Amino acid sequence: MVPPRPLVLHRARLLGADATVDVVVRDGRLAAVRPVGEALDVAAGAAGAEVVDLDGRWVVPGLWDQHTHLTQWALARGRLDVSTAGSAAEAVALVAGRLRTQPPALGRPLVGIGFRDGTWPDLPSAALLDAVAGDVPVVLVSGDLHCAWVSTAGLRMFGVTAHPTGVLREAEWMPLMGALDHVTPDEQDALVADALRVAAARGVVGVVDLEIADNLAAWRRRVAAGDPPVRVRAGVWQPYLDRVVREALHTGDRVAGDRVTQGPLKVIVDGSLNTRTAWCHDPYPGVEGALAHGVLTVPADELVPLLRHAHAHGLACAVHAIGDAANTLVLDAFAATGARGSVEHAQLLDPADVPRFASLGVTASVQPAHAPDDRDVADRHWAGRTHRAFPLADLHAAGATLVLGSDAPVAPLDPWLAVDAAVWRTGDDRPSWHPEQALDAVTALGASTDGRPLGLRVGDPADLAVLDDDPLALATAPGGIRGVRVAATLLAGTWTHTTL
Repeated sequence: MVPPRPLVLHRARLLGADATVDVVVRDGRLAAVRPVGEALDVAAGAAGAEVVDLDGRWVVPGLWDQHTHLTQWALARGRLDVSTAGSAAEAVALVAGRLRTQPPALGRPLVGIGFRDGTWPDLPSAALLDAVAGDVPVVLVSGDLHCAWVSTAGLRMFGVTAHPTGVLREAEWMPLMGALDHVTPDEQDALVADALRVAAARGVVGVVDLEIADNLAAWRRRVAAGDPPVRVRAGVWQPYLDRVVREALHTGDRVAGDRVTQGPLKVIVDGSLNTRTAWCHDPYPGVEGALAHGVLTVPADELVPLLRHAHAHGLACAVHAIGDAANTLVLDAFAATGARGSVEHAQLLDPADVPRFASLGVTASVQPAHAPDDRDVADRHWAGRTHRAFPLADLHAAGATLVLGSDAPVAPLDPWLAVDAAVWRTGDDRPSWHPEQALDAVTALGASTDGRPLGLRVGDPADLAVLDDDPLALATAPGGIRGVRVAATLLAGTWTHTTL
């Protein structure tokens, strides 16, 4: 195979620098960063080099989304968005409107996504959906994916003959989620490929895919048709763990093509805030009985041996914990096993647990866009505790390694939105929510580049984003960073998106 010719990004600008430079790419890696002119004559070997004049555009390491559910995100892009509904009645009106203008094909359900009923004045029920949908199955998935609101016809589709409310939460819902994927593998793969092309156009060079599926098989199938436009770390769930262990695949090992590697073991130990199932030290207001503190789905006596097993076989662990009691339990399990990996979400923390992330070497994998999305439900259900909710600044100050993600489709797969939310902690025209927990723009961007410094480092893979805008200059007002224009994206020196 003939190696690609050297590439010189001429007159590139690095963040925080006034002078432009020439960036040399050779064999998929950064070979040199030189004053303008020198690279053409010295580093690239000007003969045969491809020279692209960036005219002062900014070059940064490509961005990563460290927590996605790619198939769900790809499907959600074509589903009914009910995230704007402020009540069950408003959600039903959105369903009625879609049924009038764009009903599903015969035998297919109408699927919506994004509702958050934690602050609604009325209660969702199957009967409310039945009144507008009749025999058309309707399934509305919550914004956090941890529950679904289903019509009677939808319940029948799932084989549920009776349910008191039509709202399926946690263990009732999670095993049924895959039944919504009424598309062939080829259709699914095409949707995923399109979603990743859109991500690449936003400067994304890598994602961690934690889809609840046999990701090893899915990505091997997809790569057989061609490499994806971004790097993918394919997570594994416990039902598929034995095969990964049999194949002696460790986190970071290549599993398909040049761009797909083995990701972490994913474990969910509690629920979510919106469904009032995140496992917390304090009870939820107005909730009594067994569910007063939320739901613990994987207790310590199951979690510890599972993490120990994964660690012994070279797998990092990505453990979902949202409530403060869940985070304590997970950190205890990392301490007991010596496992490496991350706590996914870390939304509510006991102050005593904040320094443990750094001392244990556990990454805090956080989704900043959830803070403005969840502020109202947090104010209601975590009243008096929200000063330690989404505690990004506290974690950073304590020396924890922070990485940012979206949890797409819970939030859009767009790292610029995540960075903006981390810096401003608002998603609308309201003031910042607990601004004392905000990150500065440099820190937030640095948490989005998979551990690479914002300045370019010779020897690193040439996974780069070329920007029309200086993101630090746009960080002076809420929403500014969301508007960053991406001119091009390179993966190992290959253009995956360009408008140049």
